[in-house]
Amino acid sequence: MRTSKITREQALELLRTYNKEAFHIQHALTVEGVMRWYADELGYGDEADYWAISGLLHDIDFEMYPEEHCQKAPELLEKGGVGEDMIYTVCSHGYGICSDKEPVHEMEKVLFAADELTGLIWAAALMRPSKSVMDMEVSSVKKKFKDKRFAAGCSRDVIKTGAERLGWELNELFEKTILAMRSCEASIQDEMSEMGF
Repeated sequence: MRTSKITREQALELLRTYNKEAFHIQHALTVEGVMRWYADELGYGDEADYWAISGLLHDIDFEMYPEEHCQKAPELLEKGGVGEDMIYTVCSHGYGICSDKEPVHEMEKVLFAADELTGLIWAAALMRPSKSVMDMEVSSVKKKFKDKRFAAGCSRDVIKTGAERLGWELNELFEKTILAMRSCEASIQDEMSEMGF
C-alpha cells in the first residue's frame, strides 16, 4: 500500500516554492485531480492521496530547470520530505525522454499517459466557446490529436505509448481522462482564484 509521507498542504507549498507561473500551477492541480479520479476509478481508492500528490508534484522542476526535467526533481523532492517511492513515480513520467525510470506500477503508467493528454485536452477546451472540458467530446480530442500542429508540445507518441502500456485503446484513455478532468475543473478554478491567479 502506497501512502504519502507528506500532506497535501506540504506538497502544495513545495510545488509553489519552485513554480510561480499560473500555467504550471494549473497543470499541476489538473494532473493532481486527474490522478485522484483514476485512483478511485481503478480500485486504488485507499491510495488516492498518494496518486494525487504524485500528480501535483510531477513537474516540480520543470519551470525552473526545464533542461534538467526529472533530473533535478529528486533533490527538490527529497528536500521537501518526499519518500523514495514517490520520487521514483515522479521521475517515471519522463521515461524515455528525460528519465530512465520506467513506469511499472499501474499508477505510474497512468501518470505517464495522462500527463501529456491533459495538456492536449486543456488546449482543446480553451478553443471552445465554453472554455471548459464539461462539454468536451472524445471526437473533438481525436481530431485535435490527429492535427500535429495543434498543441505541438504535447507528444502524441507519449500518449500512444501510455495507452499501450495500460493495455487501453486511445479512445478509452481519451474518454477516461476527459471524465477525470471534469471531476476537478470547478475546484481547480476556485483554488487558482484563491491563489490570486
